[in-house]
Amino acid sequence: MPDHTDEEHIDNPTNTQSENPPDEITPTANTETVNQNQDTENMEVHHHAHHEGKKNWKSYFWEFLMLFLAVFCGFLAEYQLEHTIEHQREKKYIQSLHSDLEADIIRLTEIVQLRNDRALMLDSFSNLLNSKEAISHSNDLYYYNSFATRGVAFRFTPVDGTMQQLKNGGNLRLVRKNIVSDTIISYDVAVRALMFGTNDEEDMMGTYRNIAEGVFDGVVLNSMRDEDNNVNRLNLNPSLRLTDDSKYRLNYRIHMLTVFNKTMRKEARKLLAKAQRLSELLKKEYRLE
Repeated sequence: MPDHTDEEHIDNPTNTQSENPPDEITPTANTETVNQNQDTENMEVHHHAHHEGKKNWKSYFWEFLMLFLAVFCGFLAEYQLEHTIEHQREKKYIQSLHSDLEADIIRLTEIVQLRNDRALMLDSFSNLLNSKEAISHSNDLYYYNSFATRGVAFRFTPVDGTMQQLKNGGNLRLVRKNIVSDTIISYDVAVRALMFGTNDEEDMMGTYRNIAEGVFDGVVLNSMRDEDNNVNRLNLNPSLRLTDDSKYRLNYRIHMLTVFNKTMRKEARKLLAKAQRLSELLKKEYRLE
């Protein structure tokens, strides 16, 4: 019996190792099952997440609407800012133009008065030239002659710095009120007309000088002027080269000077009235002080 037992032990040497050690982890079929379940859950989670992020047409519509409103509000803000800036620029131009007009009004008022004085002087000149006392009052003829050709005193040079900026810089578009812009343009046209007429008058003065130089002595005329070019009446009666022909020609030139003076005085009065109306319009429309 003992021998039989030893043989069985020898024939089955591994039987003692068939049992696992207590600390060793033995993989089982459950591991594959757990992995498959986890993969399935991951796929389900991915599937659900993809399903929840999908957008319908309403989502796209609201996104478009919000973007449109943002752009539109930005445009309105920029437009309002630009409108405010242009309104401020318009007010500054109007204030500057009004200041220029006030200077023009002062100068035109002075010119109208000078034209009135000139009309009286030319009338006295013509009457004395054709009177019997012409030679005995030659000092008065010399005096009238000196003023007959002083065109600078009547020349109108507008204060037009603001007007030029409005026209040449394209800034007249800033004036929103049509009645104001139309009146500004009308005034500017009248200014150019007066200046053009003044040039013609000075040309006529040139033709007068061509005749007067044969009648009046230049040395005497020069002695009548002071350092500031003011004319002083002589206390004596200097000589004249006054012939019937020269008198005839002088009469025509004095006539033309009188006509020009009346015409330019009328135009100066009209321009003065335009300047005053424009000034009042600017004060009214823009509440200027």
